[in-house]
Amino acid sequence: MVTGRARTGTLARARELAGAVPDPELPMLTLADLGILRGVQAEGERLIVLLTPTYSGCPAMAEMRRDVSRRLAGAGLDAEIRTVLSPAWSSDWITGEGRRKLAAAGIAPPLAAPRRGAGPVPLALTPVRRDVACPRCAAPGAEQTAAFSGTACKALYRCAACDEPFEYIKEI
Repeated sequence: MVTGRARTGTLARARELAGAVPDPELPMLTLADLGILRGVQAEGERLIVLLTPTYSGCPAMAEMRRDVSRRLAGAGLDAEIRTVLSPAWSSDWITGEGRRKLAAAGIAPPLAAPRRGAGPVPLALTPVRRDVACPRCAAPGAEQTAAFSGTACKALYRCAACDEPFEYIKEI
């Protein structure tokens, strides 16, 4: 059984390895950058990695679980990968480094997520207006051209100043 400092070192190493796994849909970001890696813990001798999807139907979760498992196994660590749905992931969990990487890749990082209390998520029947800045020239006031992009969590915008199209990660 691993105890004490050795256990702490193993957990820290497992967190480092799991956190460095690239997101399958946004490969410039890691699971740690996105805030998807919720934690690494031990239950007895078993290593448990906790992941929270960006939304409950995220099709990339199976690939994320597999990639984390492979990365840890490659380092000689056997882990169970668990999905944690509560509390739900928020785009506010994207780290500052993750936001910088998105902008550097030409993708506008999300604005602050709306604050919600307990209960169901309110349904918006009209388009949500966002003041999104262009990730290339930083001009505000980009125009949304499509509500969805390559994935459901992104929308398409066009900069009013430089006329360049770009993707925007939706805040949730």
